[in-house]
Amino acid sequence: METGVITHDRERAWPGYTLYCESWEDPRRSPDGKGEILLIDMDGQTVHRWYVETALQSFCRLLPDGDLLYPTRDRSDIMRAGVRRLDPQSNVLWWYHCRVDHDYQVFDDGRLLLHTIRDHMWPQLGRGLKRCPYMVEIDADQELLWEWHGEHHLEELEALLPPDAWDHVWTRIKEEFVFDWAHNNTLQIIPDNATWERTQADGDERFRPGNIVFSYRSLDVIGVIDRSSSEIVWAWGPGVIDGQHKPHMLPSGSILLFDNGTMRGFSRVIEVDPLAVEDDGDGIVWEYRDEDPGAFFSPYISGGQRLANGDTLICEGNKAHLFEVTREGETVWDFVNPHRKEGALGSIYRCLRYSPEYCQGLFDRI
Repeated sequence: METGVITHDRERAWPGYTLYCESWEDPRRSPDGKGEILLIDMDGQTVHRWYVETALQSFCRLLPDGDLLYPTRDRSDIMRAGVRRLDPQSNVLWWYHCRVDHDYQVFDDGRLLLHTIRDHMWPQLGRGLKRCPYMVEIDADQELLWEWHGEHHLEELEALLPPDAWDHVWTRIKEEFVFDWAHNNTLQIIPDNATWERTQADGDERFRPGNIVFSYRSLDVIGVIDRSSSEIVWAWGPGVIDGQHKPHMLPSGSILLFDNGTMRGFSRVIEVDPLAVEDDGDGIVWEYRDEDPGAFFSPYISGGQRLANGDTLICEGNKAHLFEVTREGETVWDFVNPHRKEGALGSIYRCLRYSPEYCQGLFDRI
């Protein structure tokens, strides 16, 4: 497969810098003992590189001042696992020790909202050890402010889903994903959005800014957690989506997600109206898929980002393939990672594009 920038429509692609890295079990297996996090320009040239010495889940976040947050992988050495803040020279400024898993969010005041995991017994889910979603909020001093346990909210999920959807969920829990029954891969904070503006007058609090979108990949379920009550207040997905990643609410009030199609055999990126799916089950308002179903397929990982010009940046993670498509589905930027290192897994979990203005805090320090 050709690597580097394959397509770049300079008139229509949204200009900026893309942050990504390969997934690592342990960078110490590489010749130099280090993993890399890369920020590239629209021509695929590396404009900055951070080095890490721990496992890496490949979802990094550039901060406005030029520092960077990165998490280890969920299967990391527990003694080294957690979230780290790096300066532009890759020095570790701050470390929170936890079993961070797949996703996290950062607030302007230094608070972090983290998705982690806990393995323990929970008889309602069946016999033996169960891996359960566990969300925590901490402040800059690492004090625990809030926590949420997924296993405590099964009844809410059952009440929200139609009977056939719940049958799908319960079969997955009991027969197919007996240990890692939920495999939540998302923790996304709802922003100001048009769905909230339309529904709040009727007392509908579900899509209030600050609530949390989650994604139970094992169950083909996405949902919303009410931040104040900790209850699951909206859920959808079985029979429509398959092994999904990174559902998140857009300012328009719809939810964008990468629908992996793990069992289906092809992937797509869809935008869903959460109110319409409740009415008739078909609330998909936009979809990207390839005309050749097998040509766009990442059975695991991956994600999408809606850009300021309305385009969508897609990470086809298993192929280390990043590309930008217009609303009409035309590719205006296409990139396959050429920066491969011995010892890495070769996949890209997610990527993020930042504007030149946002990156200035970094550029001022390098």
